[in-house]
This record gives sequence, C-alpha cells and structure tokens, in this order.
Amino acid sequence: MALTIGQVASAAAVNIQTIRYYERRGLFTAPRRSPAGYRQYAEDAVNRLRFIKHAQELGFSLKEIQQLLALQVRHGAACDAVERKTRQKIGLVERKIRDLERIRHTLEQLAAACASRRPTDECPILEALEDHAPPDR
Repeated sequence: MALTIGQVASAAAVNIQTIRYYERRGLFTAPRRSPAGYRQYAEDAVNRLRFIKHAQELGFSLKEIQQLLALQVRHGAACDAVERKTRQKIGLVERKIRDLERIRHTLEQLAAACASRRPTDECPILEALEDHAPPDR
C-alpha cells in the first residue's frame, strides 16, 4: 500500500518539510510518483523516519545517520562499524557532560556570589560576564 507524504509524516510524528529535507540530504530516497505527481511512499518509510529521529535523539548528526543507514545491513561486519561509531559518540557525550558540569560549577559559584552580596553591591554575575568579554577591535 502506498502512503502519501502526509500519512508518512503523521505516522512518524514529523513535519512534511522534514521528510522533504531528508530527501534533499540523501537520508531518504525519493519516492515514486503517482501519475498526478504525488509522492507515494512504501510502508517502510515510516520505520526509516523513526530510525532517523531516534538516532538524532541519541545525538547522532545527520551525516552520521546517513553512514549508519548505509551500514543497515544484516551481517556482523556492519555491526562492528556501528559499534565503533557508537563508542565514538559515547566519548563525545562524555566530553560534553564534563563541559556541562564545568559550566554548572561556574554558574553555581556565580549564583552563590550573587546570594551573598549586599543590596548596594554591583551584580557579581554581570561583573563576571563583563570580565570575560572579548577585547574591542
């Protein structure tokens, strides 16, 4: 059974423009067209969209997702490549977590400085942000 772009978008909970964008990016193969020119998608289009969206939720970029889709075959060699890509993504996520923890620590220090200021003092958060402004050019 052929699905319209609206049916695919609704079933996968994405916007129609998202599907068109994925087609332009090569993540989604261009569907066949009806004699009237309407896109006609196979039922597996919904699963492919869900795969793409889930991979994005896990932090994979569209380029990385395209590589994963290219490996989406059912043999062991592809699994090794997917595992390597996943472990690389884990490393990136761990670095981001460390960066976010460092940011949180700095913000907590700034908030504590603000809480301990006297009513007549300048705002320590604004002062700290001004101290780190790039020089004028």
